[in-house]
Amino acid sequence: MLIIITGVSGSGKSEYAEQICCRLAGDNKKYYVATMQPFGEEGRIRIEKHKRQREGKGFETIEQYQNVSKAFDKVQTEAVSHAAQNEKPVVLLECLSNLMANECFEEGGTPDAVFSDCIQLYRQCRHLVIVTNEIFSDGCLYDNTTTDYITRLGRLNTQLVQEADCVA
Repeated sequence: MLIIITGVSGSGKSEYAEQICCRLAGDNKKYYVATMQPFGEEGRIRIEKHKRQREGKGFETIEQYQNVSKAFDKVQTEAVSHAAQNEKPVVLLECLSNLMANECFEEGGTPDAVFSDCIQLYRQCRHLVIVTNEIFSDGCLYDNTTTDYITRLGRLNTQLVQEADCVA
């Protein structure tokens, strides 16, 4: 099942996504694919908050800032073992807006490949829960680079929602 969770910053979407993953996985393997790079104090604080929130829930964290389809390359032996047993893991991808920013603004980024990377990651999972942000209604004017990023994220959200089994 592909599930998309969207909302504004601070709306509780991450905790909700974790609850869904825990219910779907039961006692089976759960991965948390983290896409936020720890830039600055605010970024580090946000990352620590999310780590504390996940404590005791059984998630194995994979830091994958770009090319999310390769997230399991870091744990390939275990992932292949689970797949062979037909126990594909439940995966939480947190979050799509950070991933798109990394692909748009970091060296070697491939923003046009994010949709196919997400679908490829989904094929390796029993369930994939993707958290994304609502950044489209602030009424601000942005430079062309930021506007391009916002447009790309909107298009990506739309593509994934069309593939999703559930959207919240």
